Amino acid sequence: MADQREPDVGRRLRELRRRKGLSQRALARACEMSANAVGLIERGECSPSVSTLHRLAIALGVPITDLLTEDDERTVVLRRQADRSPVSHGPVTMENLAEGLAGPGIEIFLVTLEPGAGVDGETIVHMGEEFVFCLEGEIEYHVSGRVYRLEAGDSLIFLAHHPHCWCNPGDHVARLLLVLHAADEPNTRWRQHLYL
Repeated sequence: MADQREPDVGRRLRELRRRKGLSQRALARACEMSANAVGLIERGECSPSVSTLHRLAIALGVPITDLLTEDDERTVVLRRQADRSPVSHGPVTMENLAEGLAGPGIEIFLVTLEPGAGVDGETIVHMGEEFVFCLEGEIEYHVSGRVYRLEAGDSLIFLAHHPHCWCNPGDHVARLLLVLHAADEPNTRWRQHLYL
């Protein structure tokens, strides 16, 4: 019989939590658990129930199987459109297209900007590179005080330590592909684009 090791749920939970840029306390709050309980699970001192695993997976925005599967088993991930969980803030919606793929460093989002969506002078800064591909409509990207207007088919790439922001100056919905890359572990830098 093949060697079937039990999944190291605690280690996987710690990896996924750090990948999302969450502290134990923040994850515990999202799950309505104590930070101590999350710590016990991560250290392998407590075996979580299926219900707890479900709450943790929802808070992390991953399928429950991610808590039970090793990274080396997850080198190819198919995500159906119906399985994505869009995050919206006002007239901006972001859908993570690369969620579930093992390995830090890259985040890919489908972003929808309603007409007039954007910020007025409030810029963001983060490490790594940012790549934008306009799928439809018009998008204005402000990078270090310069304005770059993108139409369908246009792309823009820049070092994300330059202050930047976006807006949809048109009368129609704009959609773009947003790729964030950093050598460090992915964190909540994508949330900055929603101004959360």
